[in-house]
Amino acid sequence: MASVLWLGTGVAWAGDVAQLQILGFSKGGGIFAFEEYGVQDGSGFPYANRYYIDTATDTFVKGTPVRVRLDDENATLEAARNKARERGEAVVKQAELDANAGVTAGSNPVTELSADPQRMVVNPRPVFPAIDEPMEFRLNEFALQGDDVCASQGETKGFRLLRIEASANGTTKLLHEDKSIPKSRGCPNGYGIGAVQAYGGDGLSAYAVLIWTRGYGFEGPDYRWIAVTGRL
Repeated sequence: MASVLWLGTGVAWAGDVAQLQILGFSKGGGIFAFEEYGVQDGSGFPYANRYYIDTATDTFVKGTPVRVRLDDENATLEAARNKARERGEAVVKQAELDANAGVTAGSNPVTELSADPQRMVVNPRPVFPAIDEPMEFRLNEFALQGDDVCASQGETKGFRLLRIEASANGTTKLLHEDKSIPKSRGCPNGYGIGAVQAYGGDGLSAYAVLIWTRGYGFEGPDYRWIAVTGRL
């Protein structure tokens, strides 16, 4: 987490890095869910957001995301998370997500400095010798014009995500490419692959690539999470 240190006073000002909690899949892998949560820099308000994504279309399930922010400095993070979880029960029961968690095949938190944030190659299931082809994902950043507010803060970036087939005759598949910046993403200036979650029993059937976004915050850079999903 980047921070600015004021040496004269010994006070460190830091941005808000949202914690990531992978919640799992619905039975059959049709929906992928994850949560991000933390305490907002500047206001000190706790928040918890739950995202439910249709893995076939890579779009939000109707009525989601679930976003909770408790505008009270004395409110607890636990209270915000509990409220978001209660609302999420109407989308997919927590028990169903727990029973279909899938496998975290790769994970690089934002604090990992030695990993390549723009490339991840995983064996999607903990079976050795491997019975699955490796899954490789590559992320590319590029400048993308934002709104006037973003323009006043510096360069705004979008991203594209590629999946590279492992076979000798494998192809490169474009999974996502930004054409514009969604308002919900704020003013992003960087991205990285944070995790790959795979789902399947006898055969893999769905996956999710978790991507952190870095943007301009009140006290420093803020990190949030998005996901790109797909079926196999």
